[in-house]
Amino acid sequence: MTIEKLQRGIQELQLDMPTEQQERLLDFLQLLQKWNKSYNLTAITEMDEMITHHALDSLAVAQYLSGERIIDIGTGAGFPGIPLALYFPDKKFTLLDSNGKKTRFLIQAKAALAIDNIEIVHARAETYHTDLCFDAIIFRAVTSVADMIDKTQHLCCEHGQYFAMKGSVPTEELKRIEAPAIVHALAVPGLDAERHLAVIEGVTGD
Repeated sequence: MTIEKLQRGIQELQLDMPTEQQERLLDFLQLLQKWNKSYNLTAITEMDEMITHHALDSLAVAQYLSGERIIDIGTGAGFPGIPLALYFPDKKFTLLDSNGKKTRFLIQAKAALAIDNIEIVHARAETYHTDLCFDAIIFRAVTSVADMIDKTQHLCCEHGQYFAMKGSVPTEELKRIEAPAIVHALAVPGLDAERHLAVIEGVTGD
């Protein structure tokens, strides 16, 4: 069963996620699967693959994530933002994407599943401005690290961190930035592919 696959994966990641939150995450994936038939929100359509490639892939970074205010840039259909928001109910997440179709889905999902610790923003990162800065800026396979820092440094708190979710080690990308970085190898349950998380330290916002 799909819930058992999700439970096993979360156990393998050594995460402590209440059953209620796991069920809400599965409800989110089912809602995404339903919307996807009409709106083509993700290329991954099978539930087992959604659990592995979206849910568990997102949760694999949970042990490294820090900060209270977090923004997920280029969230797409809600990854990694939704799984992380369900895992960290006390943190505040902003999910930003320039695709109106995807943000409309996320607004509906937030209401349907009562995910209170997320805010959905339809905007481009470089043009989005807010009075409050973010402790952490996370992104998954949307652009290079240097480009992301250039586009979003105005959103980053002083000494904020960037969390870049990548496939292989982004060695060349990290050579283009001045801030120090720590790269963690990730083991995503059921996913036979390289996954790494680059944590860029000491980035100073405007």
